[in-house]
Amino acid sequence: MKLAFSTLGVPGLPLADVLRLATMHGYHGVELRAHPEEPVHPGLGPAERAEVASEFKAAGVEVLGIAGYARVAAAGDDDAVLDEIRALVDLARDLGAPFVRVFPGGGEQDPETADATAARRLGVAAEYAADRDVRVLLETHDSHRTGAAVSRAVGPVGHRHVGVLWDVMHTWLGGEQPAVSYAALSPYLGYVQVKDIAGADDTTPLPLGAGVLPLAECVEVLSRESWDGWLCWEYEKRWYEAAAPLADLLGAGREHLARLLNESA
Repeated sequence: MKLAFSTLGVPGLPLADVLRLATMHGYHGVELRAHPEEPVHPGLGPAERAEVASEFKAAGVEVLGIAGYARVAAAGDDDAVLDEIRALVDLARDLGAPFVRVFPGGGEQDPETADATAARRLGVAAEYAADRDVRVLLETHDSHRTGAAVSRAVGPVGHRHVGVLWDVMHTWLGGEQPAVSYAALSPYLGYVQVKDIAGADDTTPLPLGAGVLPLAECVEVLSRESWDGWLCWEYEKRWYEAAAPLADLLGAGREHLARLLNESA
């Protein structure tokens, strides 16, 4: 498996510094948070996009994915959501990223309604993404935090350019065991976000291995099933200012993941 980290852990850090951290600590890729407060976002022009792609290529680091905030199950008009997804897909194509992350965002809607809305929008987005060789991944999050819930929205789409992103924290918070989550997600799995937290009532990010999340079990399931994709450390520093700086943890985090992978081999 390949290892990456998300720029959510180093909010606003210049791209050159992000790439320096990745190469220094042996990460194969970076997930880019696509937001105007970050160096990389859909508002970049063609020349800026070409420069970003060139910097990654020169560093030998892959752009794993573009982490967007489109909410495919949200109530409201389809067009605005689809326009947001198309902009993310275009950015991913220009940077050579294989994946775009979107959220459910179903809120308090009836689950069947939210599922149908998400499936409808993802079905439209799939054709656009296919033409640009990008996969749109629905993250296990908010209204659809478990593998069972996300599969209800993605399964009916039936298109290989739509899949899922497994955030191990949300499936755990939703009460799913890793083997159950994997069974639901495996037909659609794009990549896996790993992290660690103190507990269900305190989701402050911790160094990998220092919290309660079943990371070893997740890696063991993936290894047992011969899944050979990406593990991406999403350290949510952006939302927890008191959390330790990710830059100080990246080396130990990579060693922890490598140890889990070796133990599961």
